[in-house]
Parts: sequence; structure tokens; C-alpha cells
Amino acid sequence: MQDSNNTYKYSPTTAIKRDRERGREEMDNREDLKSMLPFLPLLPCSSNLCWPSQVVKSLETLSKGPLYSEVDSGELLFNAISHIRDSLAVPSLQPLAPFTHAGHALFFDELISRAEAAKWFGEVVPALANLLLRLPSLLESHYQNADNLFNGVETGLRLLGSQEAGIVFLGKELVAALLTCALFCLFPASDRGSKRLPTINFDHLFEVFFMKSQMANDVSKRKLIETNNYFILEGLVSFERKVLPLEQLPLCVSYPEADFWSKSVVSLCPFEVHSTGFIEDQSNGALEVDFANKYLGGGALHSGCVQEEIRFMINPELIAGMLFLPCMEDNEAIEIVGAERFSNYTGYASSFCFSGDHVDKRNVDSFRRCKTRIVAIDALCNAGMRQYKCTYLLREANKAFCGFLDQSNYDHHKRPFQDCGSQGSQCIQTDKDTNVVVKDFQMDEAPSTSVEIAMNRGEYINQAIEYSDKKGSWCLDHEDKISIATGNWGCGAFGGDPELKSMIQWLAASQEILVAKQLWDCHHEHAHTLRRPSVLYYTFGIKSLQNLNQVCQWILSHEWTVGDLWNMLVEYSSQRFNKETDLCFFAWLLPSLFAHDAKRSNLTNPP
Repeated sequence: MQDSNNTYKYSPTTAIKRDRERGREEMDNREDLKSMLPFLPLLPCSSNLCWPSQVVKSLETLSKGPLYSEVDSGELLFNAISHIRDSLAVPSLQPLAPFTHAGHALFFDELISRAEAAKWFGEVVPALANLLLRLPSLLESHYQNADNLFNGVETGLRLLGSQEAGIVFLGKELVAALLTCALFCLFPASDRGSKRLPTINFDHLFEVFFMKSQMANDVSKRKLIETNNYFILEGLVSFERKVLPLEQLPLCVSYPEADFWSKSVVSLCPFEVHSTGFIEDQSNGALEVDFANKYLGGGALHSGCVQEEIRFMINPELIAGMLFLPCMEDNEAIEIVGAERFSNYTGYASSFCFSGDHVDKRNVDSFRRCKTRIVAIDALCNAGMRQYKCTYLLREANKAFCGFLDQSNYDHHKRPFQDCGSQGSQCIQTDKDTNVVVKDFQMDEAPSTSVEIAMNRGEYINQAIEYSDKKGSWCLDHEDKISIATGNWGCGAFGGDPELKSMIQWLAASQEILVAKQLWDCHHEHAHTLRRPSVLYYTFGIKSLQNLNQVCQWILSHEWTVGDLWNMLVEYSSQRFNKETDLCFFAWLLPSLFAHDAKRSNLTNPP
């Protein structure tokens, strides 16, 4: 705006316009957004994202409720969704599963009560439509704020491809809008296979109602009802792809070779056996293991109902990760922080049953994420006898190690040393008593093992930690990183040996060095109170692990190291693979203990 003297005066309106134009220019240049455009139902228009005009009209109609939209049945909702899909003009929008329409009618008109249906059409569907109308602005706001969360760390929504370590932070309202797109089957699907992405639309889930048994209907019904819980949520959820690089690099935790495990002198951590209870019910702030399919979520949007699928039902925000996280390779894991729990349940697989709403009372961290850390690690599929080959023992140990390793905290503390260039440095490594020992090498030389971290001694370390604390970290507070809650990983449909898998997870958890926590404790008060990570193991009552606690206590009493346990597993597995023994690992390791048990069993159960 100009005055009579041809000088410019400040105009709030002009400033707002200028900021918006700058934001749109930045949107145009965002590589993260470009990677997602083929997988979103929105169109780029005028340096922004938008719905086609006809979609906006349809959503506005739905948002006004059934008295205006006349959508008050499953069949009419399916028709409304089909009309929206037809208006998208997205070439890669695949046809829906054949019986999706019948599933809508069955679910909304028969499977749920009239009161539930009235709530869906009167409250939920209008709220979902309003949420979808806001999706373009939610995404625009997300990308405008993504660069401000951390200095130098990319956090925007993007395709986190194979071998691409990184993290995405999503606001819960954006997560809800993305899940609504999935519920309405609006995501383009034809390019997802080529990028090795899991299914994201809900059409197969609706088809289950028509095609499957009553048990499958009960399971799938609960998966859909979760959507109703999203409209008062605030905060963030983070999705991280964790990678152990296959090549040995300086300042990097790389993929260990068998020799690394064999020579490890790290002492085994505490091991607690729980014969009852569930991983998600632990209250120790532990990292909770998702017994994952390599495609995140597994059968969560189909009729699957085992450990991973159940977790995605009761913490439905996990489903959002299926949009942009391709399948995991052997050296990868996925960690999700902040997904809130909404449901209680009983049973498993065919006996699964919803048992009421769950109020998640866990605290939040400084990023307003619920303090729930879930790591997805996929075990060897169709394990059979090959699980006893050293190649696959190494694969499983490294997979668990990748999942358990707090890579975000490690990266957070290594960054200041990278910023200071190639200076003389030292390596901090943990010995069997968890004391820190120092080993010299130059910053531009590779460490001698894959878990050594380069840094200088003395005052520089204090300066680096102070600098690192100011830069920020996406990990939870250091005192929350103690335990790993897990169980019979890969031992159900995947065919893993429960005794073998429990030991593999134990040694991986023990080797997981909490470098950032050690650094903290080495330079802050009460350093002597450092605790080792511990394993909380939930056996789910399976018979083959009834002696797990006795075996673990025997091993701990003999002060075994990670290397001791690994070498014993290798020796046993070699004999098992070559058919030199048919004993299970525990009986092979401690024959006297198990012979006594067998004798006692014969006395109490005479033929």
C-alpha cells in the first residue's frame, strides 16, 4: 500500500498474502510431498492441494447429516462413496473388491444395532465428511510446519522407501483424516504394488462381512468401529524406519556379522518371565514388540486376527503407517511412537472378542506423543528347519537388534561430532559390566565393531551433549528406555521355535547399547544408577516355555555373556539342522533339569 509520498506502508493483509505465496512456492519445491502425490486422492492446483469441485459438493452434502444427504443405510453410504470415487478423476484408482457393496449393507443394516447405525449416520459420517473437507488444509499445514520440528531432520509425510532411514511426524487430526480416506476407499492403489506398499483401503475388510464366517464378521466389525474415537484427539504420532546399513561405516551402527555376536562380552540383561498378561498391558514404559509381517499391518485390513492385527485394531492410528511405509528388508524395522489405545479385548484369533472401550492414561512426551513405543519386526516366515542354519540365526538376531536399538537417540548424540569434522576421536563401547571403556581411532577410520561410536574425550564431550540437547531429539526421555516387552515372536503362523526365538531376543536386547543414556549418566548426577535394559517376556501360557524362567535364571547365575549364549545357540542349531539331536534347546542345554521334570511327570502320571 502506498501513501501520497509514494512510500509503502505495512499492510497485515499484504503480509498474509505474501506468507501464503511463499508457502505455496515452498510446497511446489517439496520432494517429500512429490513422493506422496501418486498415493494421495488430492489434486495439485495453484501450488496447493485440493479436492475436485464435485468431491467437495458431495462431502459438504454428507457433512450436513442424513436429513439433508438422505444417507441412512449401508447401501446408500456405499453409493455416496462410489460417487465420490468416480468424481476423483484419479487414473490409478483401482476397482473395489467385488463384494464391498454387500459388506456395507450387511455391516450397517444388520450387524450393528439400530442405535449404533443411527449414531454412525447421524454423527460419525458427517464428522468424517468434515474431516475430509479439511484434509487439504491439514496437509498444507503439516508440510509448512514439518521443517520446524527439528534442525536438519526431515519429518514431513513422504514415501520412506527401502533402506531409507528416517522419521515422519503426523498430527493426530491428519492421521484421522488419512484413516477416513482409507475407510472411504479413496487412496489410489494401482502403483502401491510396484513400491511394495501394503493395502490401505478398507474395501477388503467390508468384503469380509459378506464372504466370511460370523467370527470374521465380529473381528472386522470392531476394526471399523475404531474410527469413531478420533474427533477429540490432539498431539502427534511418529513413524520411523530404522535401518542397519549393510556396509560398515564410520559413526554408524551397521549390520553385524556372526563374528560380532560370537565375540561379544556384553553381559546378558535381566529377563522377567510373565506367564499371564499381554505386551500392551505393561506399565514400565517399555518398547513393545509387534510380531509383524514384512508388510506393516499384515492382515489388519483383511480378516487377520493374530498379534499384529489385534494391535492395529486396538491402536488404530498404527494403520496410517501402512500408507507410506513399504515392506521391511532383513536389516530394517519400523518404530511407531504415540499411537493411542482405544479398545480392550479377550481371546486370540478365532476366540478374539471386543470387551469394551479403553481409556489410554499413559503420559505424553515433549512432542505430545502418547508414551507408547511399538516396534514392528518381521520374523523369518515358514521357518521350518532352515531357522537352525547360522545364516538365519544371524538374520533373526540382527532383525531384533535393529528393532531394539534406539537409533534416534544414537543419531541425536552423534550429530555434534559429525558437525565438528574429522578430528582425533575415541570409541565408547560397553563392557560386560556396563562400564564404559575407551578405544582410540581416528574420526575418518571405520570403528572396529559395528556398535562403536566415535567421539572426543574430556570437555568436548560435555560441550557436545549440551549442544545436542539444544538441537532436540525425537526419542522419549532417557529414563523411559529401559525394558523391552516381547513374547513368542514369529512362533505362530511363521513356524518359529519358541525356545530359540526367546534366546535370540534376549541376546539382541542385551547387546542393544543405550549410548545416549550412558552419555547422559556419565555427565550428570547419579550416573551410578544406570540400569541395563531388561526383557519382559510374555509367554501367553504356551507349554514349550513353561521352564523358560528356570533356564534364564540358570544362565544368569553362570554369568553368561551375549557371546556365550550366541555360541551355544549356534552349536545347538548346527546339531538340530544336521539331525544330530531332536531335543529342544532347553532340554539339550540342561538335560539334568529336564530329565528330573520328565521323571517327576512319570511318577505323577503313571501309564
